[in-house]
Amino acid sequence: MFYSCAMDRLEAIRLFIRVVDLGSFSKAAMDLRIGQPAATKRVAQLEKQLGARLLHRSTHGVTPTEIGLLYYEKCKLIAHHVDEAETVAGLLQSQVQGVLRVSTSVAFGRRVLVPLLMRFMREHPQLQVELNFEDRYVNLVEQGMDVAIRMGRLEDSTLGARYLGLNPWVLVASSGYLAARGTPGTPAELAAHDALIYSTVQGDARWNFTSPEGEMLSIPVKGPLRSNSLSALLAAARDGMGVAALPRYVAEESLKASAVTALLTHWALPVQEIHAVYSSPRLIPAKVSTFIAWLQGAFGEAWWTGPVKPYSA
Repeated sequence: MFYSCAMDRLEAIRLFIRVVDLGSFSKAAMDLRIGQPAATKRVAQLEKQLGARLLHRSTHGVTPTEIGLLYYEKCKLIAHHVDEAETVAGLLQSQVQGVLRVSTSVAFGRRVLVPLLMRFMREHPQLQVELNFEDRYVNLVEQGMDVAIRMGRLEDSTLGARYLGLNPWVLVASSGYLAARGTPGTPAELAAHDALIYSTVQGDARWNFTSPEGEMLSIPVKGPLRSNSLSALLAAARDGMGVAALPRYVAEESLKASAVTALLTHWALPVQEIHAVYSSPRLIPAKVSTFIAWLQGAFGEAWWTGPVKPYSA
């Protein structure tokens, strides 16, 4: 209701400006593509709302009163600022510029998203980025975020979302640990091993596997370290402290360097979907839609082995 009244008032102001500029109700009505009776009525309503006569009307035309002339000058400033604001809004909506606020988890952000963002920012130098690392899900609207990168199944909501790719997990341990404790041949044998447990995704000390035949197993595990930091679990696995279930992007460089070895490779750990989530599926700013489309091109098959290089800090 307030918006409708404000828009009606603004349209009446624009009409009044054109009437003064052209010195005629009929010319102003034609210019704005409305009927002359409607134009006359709107200005009369404006005068009633203000409690002042704005125009002298005569058979020779229309001229502003003293109050009308002062009102006309102020209205021109208002209309100019509104037009300027609409231009700025239109530019920000259609061009990749302004501030892009992005939320991501700590490990994924540091190892994957940071190098991607650096490349995207070099392609769009007018863009500024605010990058927020947070392992818990943030409320995009309350936190003022444009985009959040989320792992796993999305809950139904009013948010917009775009699928980016898959995030597979892998079971790893160091050669030193395996030499001392043996290499598990089946998931069930993990009960006799020291597990390095990620407290956020894989569950409360249970690891879930799927066999090549589709058989599903849920294995209880225990061990010396439980943490919500994937980097800490990787460091512990490299140090020979136990077996860790890690996202492939976290473990990949250590696997390539033979610092850890992949275990039970015929059994699959749960795979997470990666989505870019944004606050509204309508009227998406260009900075958001362009960034998401760019990300979709970065997460191909086996993306964790490709050009995305881990961030070591």
